[in-house]
Amino acid sequence: MGQQEGGLPVRAARGGHHARARRPLLSMNYRRLGKTGLVVSEIGFGAWGIGGRTAAETSYGDTDDATSLAALRRALERGITFFDTSAAYGDGHSEELIGQAVKGKRGQVVIATKAGYDSWERPPDFSPAGIVASTERSLRRLGTDYVDLLQLHNPPAAALAATEVREAIQRLIDRGKIRAWGVSGKGPQEALEAVRSAGAPVVQANFNMMDLRAIDCGLMAEAIRADTGFIARTPLCFGFLSGTIHHATRFAAGDHRARWPRAQIVNWIEGAGELLSALSAAPGREGAQAALRFCLAFPAISSTIPGILTPEEADQDAAASSLGALPDEAVKAVLAINRSRRFFVSPAQAG
Repeated sequence: MGQQEGGLPVRAARGGHHARARRPLLSMNYRRLGKTGLVVSEIGFGAWGIGGRTAAETSYGDTDDATSLAALRRALERGITFFDTSAAYGDGHSEELIGQAVKGKRGQVVIATKAGYDSWERPPDFSPAGIVASTERSLRRLGTDYVDLLQLHNPPAAALAATEVREAIQRLIDRGKIRAWGVSGKGPQEALEAVRSAGAPVVQANFNMMDLRAIDCGLMAEAIRADTGFIARTPLCFGFLSGTIHHATRFAAGDHRARWPRAQIVNWIEGAGELLSALSAAPGREGAQAALRFCLAFPAISSTIPGILTPEEADQDAAASSLGALPDEAVKAVLAINRSRRFFVSPAQAG
């Protein structure tokens, strides 16, 4: 086992919490999703972006369905078996595309979707009836009779504490509609509370080289202790850790990044440059793979889910698994940079 940083082993010991298993003839590695009994590719497919542009500007803008389907199919070819979506992504369109791409291959993939929000333009519904109805709609869009993982999407604490909500989820499990449940938290702290207060067997939260809150708040340590599956989203920090976003970059209409404060964007551009330089990773493919390999160095993580929009991105991201986790010294360098600077701009700084 490697050196310890933040109370967490950098490398997973053989047979440890999420020890990796290799399938013949594939370069992808696979990990346990906590105690659910599910096994997932350690690089997953984040399917927010392929949902396309919505009126609320909560995506990456316009997409092309043919390209999205090609990306999904390439991901399957490259050994990616874990697909994370939501009823809210493109108002359900992301689910429809996944359903088309995995038709005839349902038994080869693990599909995770979310309930609570059916659209970012409507209020959430975490009532028992609302969760069941949302799940049924997701099943129709996905063209399947079950989902492997149903996550409550940014649920309030009251919903997690409600006995009726847990009973509704258990009924979905008993009826074979879902195999496991979890919580996609608004942030790492909310995910931690879902583990501690509700015993969520799977949680999803942000984690990347410029966002270590999952370590700092104790989520990673708690996931190890409770054998909780941890899905790490935003591993590329909304694309900034690829190193290909520059000061002159202007985001397209409908791209949520266009709404971020300029000071935050500048901070991430400069921070990504510093981190990739420290890792001797060139912008583009090397930068993106370095960011993914950083996530793979943490055994608490079951799967990290970069947003994938094109077949080329599927190739690039899947290949990070075969390269393996970043070496211990590289992980230490990233952690040291995080101790010396802040990657989040306060509202006052943002102006």
